[in-house]
Amino acid sequence: MAAEVQPLPQLRAAPGPAPLTADQAYWKTFKNQLLLPSPHNSGITSITIPDHNPTGAQTDTFAVTSGGRVQIYNGKTRKLGKTISRFGVDDTARSGVLRRDGRILLAGGDSGVVQAFDTGSRAILRQWRGEHAHKQAVHVVRWNPSVLTDLMSASDDRTVRVWDLTDDVAKWTGVGHEDYVRSACYLPGQDGMIATGSYDQTVRLWDTRQPGNNRPALSFKHAAPVEDVVPLSSSVLASAAGNEVTVLDLIAGKASHILRSHQKNITSLTTGQNGTRLLSGGLDGHVKVYNTTSWEVVAGFKYPSPILSLAVIPTGSQAEDRHLAVGLQTGLLSIRTRLAGTEKVKAKEKSKRMDALIAGTSDAFERTQKKKDMRQGIRARDRGKDFRGEGADIVITGNDRVRTKKLRPWQRNLREGKYALALDQVLGAEEFHNQDMLTLLTALRHRSALRSALANRTPETLLPILQWVVKYVNHARYVTLVYDVVLLLLDMYSLKLEEWLETEDSEAKDVRNLVRRLGRRVRKGADYAGQAHGTLAMLGLIEGG
Repeated sequence: MAAEVQPLPQLRAAPGPAPLTADQAYWKTFKNQLLLPSPHNSGITSITIPDHNPTGAQTDTFAVTSGGRVQIYNGKTRKLGKTISRFGVDDTARSGVLRRDGRILLAGGDSGVVQAFDTGSRAILRQWRGEHAHKQAVHVVRWNPSVLTDLMSASDDRTVRVWDLTDDVAKWTGVGHEDYVRSACYLPGQDGMIATGSYDQTVRLWDTRQPGNNRPALSFKHAAPVEDVVPLSSSVLASAAGNEVTVLDLIAGKASHILRSHQKNITSLTTGQNGTRLLSGGLDGHVKVYNTTSWEVVAGFKYPSPILSLAVIPTGSQAEDRHLAVGLQTGLLSIRTRLAGTEKVKAKEKSKRMDALIAGTSDAFERTQKKKDMRQGIRARDRGKDFRGEGADIVITGNDRVRTKKLRPWQRNLREGKYALALDQVLGAEEFHNQDMLTLLTALRHRSALRSALANRTPETLLPILQWVVKYVNHARYVTLVYDVVLLLLDMYSLKLEEWLETEDSEAKDVRNLVRRLGRRVRKGADYAGQAHGTLAMLGLIEGG
């Protein structure tokens, strides 16, 4: 008997890509990556942000530590603001962190010294070193989030210390770790409570409010050395040990979750989206984003080299996530910026324009865009009107009249050809600006009007010019322009100078003194030039040999 013929199974098409989740869509907005190399290609060991202060002033800056320096970046512009490099020749900076008002930077070092710097002048405000300080490298320092003058440090000498900015001796010292202490943090809402992570594979909790109590209050054992700890709330802590992230419940006194998503050691932890997301970076070059409710990986990034540090940079009074900063072992600092609002619209339009250019339809795209811009301009103009039709004004965007800046008196006189008056106004201004003087003299030289501006002057009106010449005659930046003025003055006033030198008039005496000072300064400059010429000749002989 023949077998029954079965109908062919219906073929199913391969499933398409899954739609983006809300978290994936959010973290995909971190674009516009900026790669900044560190000095001497040293690894980026630390990226820190000041503690957010909802009731006080907030600084939109962050600190990046690499090699022997700490760099301070502007959180709004992503530009380097200041560099602090006042560390020892053989010292390595560690864990540079700004106070929440941005005025003081704190940093540790491999020499065991903890230093506080004034960010305005880069001066060292205080150093903690010597008999009553750490004896080995200090890899982590942190400001107290509630007390501006309190700070703490953790060291390879296995101690944790709390300092007051005004004292030379630690006001509290924690003893109990059996190996290097490489991570530490204050617990929010728990004034004086500190958590530390050590290479002895433990996370310990300390109560620093009691000076005589220097032993840990709680201890959590891990399977590998602890590289980083970060608070998720006043009673929940996340720690990185090996390739695992452990979520510690401080009230229950045990681990509530263990997250295993990295292939290599995790080096850095941070939080995002106002603490609702936890981020981890590891030596496998991956950044993982976890939901702090379900503890699932909801997003991720891949980098070309091992990650040493990680931070989400917030800006504004609402502390909204703005940048994702990642420090790589190769010395590159990666900053991804989240596009929102008008920036997001501009980026989308730029992408569409590029797609049209590649497809060869850029002309049609530009025509469509011009029509769209015109319609938007008309709508914006009509939005505040109560009528429509023939009486409505039509305004084409892009043709707005630019307001010209009001000219200052000396600028008007220069335009009208009153050169001597313009020069007198610049020199006689209540607040003299040398940039105005240089601008005017350059303009007069280009118009061949310098002689006209200097002509027919009395000793009284010549004095301000000579004073300026004497002051700047030896400045390398202005030497060409100043010497043009000096040559014209000597050409026009050589005979009158001889007459003024013989009179007893007070202005004439001042002119005589200024001319003598000018001669001394010119001779001094000539001597310097002669020495430089001789040095150059010797260098030529050496190069030739």
